[in-house]
Amino acid sequence: MTTDAKDLLGRIGGQIHDDYAQHGRVMSFAEYLQLFLRTPERQARGSAQYLKDVFDHFGRVKVRHPRGEMERFRLFDAPFDEGRDRLVGQEEVQHQVYRLIANFVRDGQTNRLILLHGPNGSAKSTFVSCIFRALEHYSRLEEGALYKFNWIFPTQKVGKSGLGFAAATSPDADAPDTYAYLPDDAIEGKLPCDLRDHPLFLLPQPQRAALLKEALGGKTTADGESFVISDYVLYGDLSHKNRQFVEALLAAYKGDYLKVLRHVQVERFYVSPRYRDAAVTVEPQLAVDARAQRLTMERSLSALPAALQNVSIYEYGGDLVDANRGVIEYSDLLKRPLEAYKYLLGTVETARFPLENAIIFLDLVFIGSSNEGHLNAFKEIPEFQSFKARMELVRVPYLLDWRVEREIYVDQVRPGGVGKHVAPHTLDVAALWAVLTRIRRPLPEKHPKSLGELVAKLTPLEKAVLYATGQAPARLGTESAHELEQSLPDLYGESDAYPNYEGRTGASPREIKQLILNSAQNPRFPCISPLALFDEMEELCKAVTVYEFLKQEPQPGGYHENRRFIQIVQGHYLDSVDDEMRDSMGLVEEKQYTQLFERYITHVSQWVKKEKVRNPVTGRHEEPDESLMTEVEKTLGVAPKRDEFRREVIARIGAWSLDHPKTKPVYAEVFPKLFATIRESYYEQRKKQLQKLGQELLIYVTDGSDAVTDGEARSRVAAALGTLKERYGYCEKCAKEAVNLLLRQRYA
Repeated sequence: MTTDAKDLLGRIGGQIHDDYAQHGRVMSFAEYLQLFLRTPERQARGSAQYLKDVFDHFGRVKVRHPRGEMERFRLFDAPFDEGRDRLVGQEEVQHQVYRLIANFVRDGQTNRLILLHGPNGSAKSTFVSCIFRALEHYSRLEEGALYKFNWIFPTQKVGKSGLGFAAATSPDADAPDTYAYLPDDAIEGKLPCDLRDHPLFLLPQPQRAALLKEALGGKTTADGESFVISDYVLYGDLSHKNRQFVEALLAAYKGDYLKVLRHVQVERFYVSPRYRDAAVTVEPQLAVDARAQRLTMERSLSALPAALQNVSIYEYGGDLVDANRGVIEYSDLLKRPLEAYKYLLGTVETARFPLENAIIFLDLVFIGSSNEGHLNAFKEIPEFQSFKARMELVRVPYLLDWRVEREIYVDQVRPGGVGKHVAPHTLDVAALWAVLTRIRRPLPEKHPKSLGELVAKLTPLEKAVLYATGQAPARLGTESAHELEQSLPDLYGESDAYPNYEGRTGASPREIKQLILNSAQNPRFPCISPLALFDEMEELCKAVTVYEFLKQEPQPGGYHENRRFIQIVQGHYLDSVDDEMRDSMGLVEEKQYTQLFERYITHVSQWVKKEKVRNPVTGRHEEPDESLMTEVEKTLGVAPKRDEFRREVIARIGAWSLDHPKTKPVYAEVFPKLFATIRESYYEQRKKQLQKLGQELLIYVTDGSDAVTDGEARSRVAAALGTLKERYGYCEKCAKEAVNLLLRQRYA
């Protein structure tokens, strides 16, 4: 075992050594300048361009929503962490922030603070966390390499050896031309740059500007735009301490700038939120965000050469300093007293922060977050307009698509983490109830009259289903359904201009996660199941004084009736259980009503065109079968308006075909509501049979298989239970719960 451990350590040590050498962790200034000339577009990036490149590096992926196709930045899927703590949804927010960053790049300066605002738990912190972790990952790649520099002061023996400025890099050379590679025993003092000044700042500004413009002429960014040199890189300057070092050494070397540069050791650094390197989160506090402290004899001055012994040297620290050349996040910014962040007015606009003895120059992307309550209070203060001119507000609402919302809770209910089996539909129930608490009553006055009349009658569940699937309620006619579905983007954004916009209030994901955890601890339920969640929801709804969204007054149409939403969600859940039970018991073959509907469409199509139908048995052309069409229409409940209905059906197929050229219509997709109605009719005819089978299943899982005395029934129940387990993910315990509830609610 000892030998194995040594071998393991040897391999790890070798990998770290190779990685260190491969990534050029340390180099002389001459070598860095050569690196710059090879890839100037990488080395001349400011913080905004670097962050934009991080977004672009991970790419985009198209995602389909009922309201249209959108692009999603893969950065927020956390591919660098195998999807851990990813951001679910919020594609609109991603694009808004990216546009702002791109504007900073085009402008050459970051002169606005991006303020993410929204209700508590709307993923503002997760949004920034993904950016921070993406920055950290990217900074470890070759294309993401970042560099700072240190000052190296050799021992007296080395310092007397007449050094020049060639590219000799071996620390073993008799007369090395740079101090960058000196071994520790040959170094008297090493002082890092607190602000991580860009190494190019060591070149005088006029010469640097000429070099940058020559090297970057004609260069483009990843999206094909001309490379814009940021003001920080083009006009920035060394920090006060670094400028003092340069001036003192320049005087000591009588103007020989090359001898000054041999004291420079360029070092690669990595973004690290954990260690506050170029990615810093500032929590609400009453502390100053930057500070200066004078170096004392007990610390570092004793190691400096004589030329610097009499110079007052300060080191800088604090949040702004730690974050420089990266991103700083002000978490819950507006919770701080106004005086604590007034300095941001100037700092954000000018990228400078004044201290008692110097002004520090910054290269930062500023991001803040706030909940809506503090933002509203902030808007009432006289200084708001001054701050607004230096802020870009980006709204981060709760999600309104329950199918997307459920993805938030996937990691929450992994069996290994909660210790219980997770019943089917548990996450659907949690997500749907959360979304129902957030949905606002529609605003018919915001739409044309015909559409306004449609949206005014939408129930909360109908609106939630419309947002998630794009499907209008089954009760609407074809034209009305089509109009409503086509107007979904307008409906989705109808309240955006209002302070109490849709998605501002309701149950937060944090509260839903707590419900799930509580249901895992509920001793009354053997699984984490919808039934356990219903129980926890009832308890939560009693805490009216605790949860803000429970204080809302119910609105006409059933909106904000949070306790009633539990019954609505339960009904939606039972629809799914009912379908799964019927399918598992094999009561009706899907193809039976599929074939029936296809025959109906064929006859209706010929009826509309006033043509005959070819009989597949006799081969003769006959009139459309009126009895067949009437039977189906009676099932669908449209018999009184059959002529109008038939024309609507054919028109709907035509509209679908225009949107899906060269694709044969799949009627279950084109007419999901009609299809479901026919299917329901088939099942309704077998309701007693289903009730009997359900009761037998309960006996089977409660008292054992022998309790079902009829051998044929026992086999049928065993097959159904097997299907529920294998196809739908039930265990015997949660199957018993679900079937028992179904029989009590639907088949009693």
